[in-house]
Amino acid sequence: METLQTMSPSARFTHAIERLVLGEHPDPFGFLGLHGEGSGHTLRVFRPGAVRVVALDRQSGREVGELERLHAAGLFAKRFAKPIDYRLRVETAAGAVREIEDPYRFGPVLGEVDLHLLGEGTHARAYDILGAHLKVVDGVAGTAFAVWAPNAKRVSVIGDFNDWDGRVHPMRLHPGVGIWDIFLPGVGQGDVYKYELLGPDGRKLAEKSDPFGFYAEAPPKSASVVWPLRDHHWGDGDWMASRAQAAALDQPVSIYEVHLGSWRKRPEEGNRRLTYRELAHELGDYVRDLGFTHVELMPVHEHPFDGSWGYQPIGLFAPTSRYGTPDDFCYFVDHLHRLGIGVIIDWVAGHFPGDAHGLAWFDGTHLYEHADPRKGRHRDWDTLIYNYGRNEVSNFLLANALFWMEKYHIDGLRVDAVASMLYLDYSRQPGDWLPNRYGGKENIEAIDFLRRMNEMVYGGHPGVMTVAEESTSWPMVSRPTYLGGLGFGYKWNMGWMHDTLRYMSKEPIHRRYHHDDLTFGLLYAFHENFVLPISHDEVVHGKGSLLGRMPGDRWQRFANLRAYFGFMFTMPGKKLLFMGCEFGQETEWDHDVSLDWHLLADPLHRGVQSCLRDLNRLYRECPALHEHDCEGAGFSWIDCNDRDNSVLSYARAGKAGNERVLVVCNFTPVVREGYRVGVPKAGIWEESLNTDSGFYGGSNVGNAGWLYSEAIAWHGQNQSLALRLPPLGTVILRWRPA
Repeated sequence: METLQTMSPSARFTHAIERLVLGEHPDPFGFLGLHGEGSGHTLRVFRPGAVRVVALDRQSGREVGELERLHAAGLFAKRFAKPIDYRLRVETAAGAVREIEDPYRFGPVLGEVDLHLLGEGTHARAYDILGAHLKVVDGVAGTAFAVWAPNAKRVSVIGDFNDWDGRVHPMRLHPGVGIWDIFLPGVGQGDVYKYELLGPDGRKLAEKSDPFGFYAEAPPKSASVVWPLRDHHWGDGDWMASRAQAAALDQPVSIYEVHLGSWRKRPEEGNRRLTYRELAHELGDYVRDLGFTHVELMPVHEHPFDGSWGYQPIGLFAPTSRYGTPDDFCYFVDHLHRLGIGVIIDWVAGHFPGDAHGLAWFDGTHLYEHADPRKGRHRDWDTLIYNYGRNEVSNFLLANALFWMEKYHIDGLRVDAVASMLYLDYSRQPGDWLPNRYGGKENIEAIDFLRRMNEMVYGGHPGVMTVAEESTSWPMVSRPTYLGGLGFGYKWNMGWMHDTLRYMSKEPIHRRYHHDDLTFGLLYAFHENFVLPISHDEVVHGKGSLLGRMPGDRWQRFANLRAYFGFMFTMPGKKLLFMGCEFGQETEWDHDVSLDWHLLADPLHRGVQSCLRDLNRLYRECPALHEHDCEGAGFSWIDCNDRDNSVLSYARAGKAGNERVLVVCNFTPVVREGYRVGVPKAGIWEESLNTDSGFYGGSNVGNAGWLYSEAIAWHGQNQSLALRLPPLGTVILRWRPA
């Protein structure tokens, strides 16, 4: 059997032409373009659809030679005595004439240092190298493309600029690192593109969007879009300089969780979504008015399916085009920062969807995901799991985490589904998972990845926070890596959320039997730096709205909700509330439908919103309610055992000795007259907030604004108060000297 080595030169040349025409040539840059051969130079150009190709002098524009057609598919060539500096004029059968630059006359896009760092998986700014970048090379404007696909036999850039024909622009392979690159003159901002790959077996794969694409077509389209990451004219210098202080553990953090597509729509314009720029003003003003310190955006990464809410992303480097361009997203973040509001994004590094144009089976192999489904596929979501132990994959994710802070000034990452990353047996039956090298169920590669991610984020961007959605008792999630922790800044307190909502769903007459649901969380409240979350997960999948989970008649449901918010905002821990809960959304959240803003015409709904606004204000302004959120020094029970009356009382203290707050919650509809509560200091106790206030839609049962403490020992304290407890109400009192 004849091999390439035993072929005659003419046979090898014919073979090369056939491979090129079929799109299977292993080294297109070694064959196309201008090459010294023998005593002269040969220029070869492959342009399917062309009938005539002429070489032009780049300086003068004059013709220096017409190329001979070597193959009907569009291969042209001409031999020159010496090197030429050329452009090409291409004519098609339809009579179109274009002057173009030849991509195959340009050198490699990537340098040796970048290739080395990418190869070992330590390139923290891989997004500056991979993907599509506008460049000017030798005075020629175009776009440099680079993509990792080590097992592909050929990778090409395809788009309107080459009629989506993968034979036209095959890329250059850098052996050893598996990265392909090419500079395409004339391709610019707004041009859509994908990658066409031949797998290891030579078969054409599904066309792929760019893993490092910075912008994408709006779904259901799926091509990437060439878009520059310009230096936005940021006006948030004051925020960036001060955010390290704002994110400190002793500062107030109150987060408003938002799904951008359904927060508010334009019913008068076909119920369309708001744009990033519209949201910047409308959402920003709303959040500032209600007193939240941060917004948390459900994933804004490009994703194909609206119903995934963004939790099955395809384009980790692309803000979704549903609401505008990357420049528009910069404007959104910048404007919120100018209003003094931080921006946290949900970040999904635990899994990715198997859509054909995404990362799955990217180069004809399990490149990003594990090959064995026992380790590489989530049964719950039918998604794929990243191979965190592969350097290039972890580098891809680490660079992405840093990218959002570097390019978009993002203030935090809330990492989704951390438990699914930590445990190899997560949601799996016996025999359906693979143990680690020690025989355990811990995912060692994922643990190492998360620790490294947190170290790089906190090391490079002071003031940024990372928050883990971790639903198990994994120890030290929010403790430093040098102590053996995972290194997160905060962890969602899922146990507190489930316990307290279970309690609130009970009829008040039965709550005495579930009193521990309110108190149990304090046994572990300071083991981690906790966020108390009432998230989107609590108002979907048949759970109903938060208001809908409250028992009783209509008035009692609203009173219960206000009392619960009073309890939540005075408990240790940072706060998170999903949109709509702040005004008592009646229906379960639907990602296709706007929140029911018309409800604010109802005094009870408006009252909940007013109560929430005042709770945020008090939480921010009162050091005792936030300075010790993450440490036990600032919390003490007054009485956690009055289950018969379903009453809780506790004190919060600030770092200053005179900062004291007393909180008393009555979770029954019974007014309790003369209810005595011990207090830690003698003096005046001002009623700073009462969730039963008539301003909020309550019955106005209270304590006339303030009380003097009495020298009557109670609850182990030397002083006490005789309170009038409102029905289904939380009373918050601040101490000041008499």
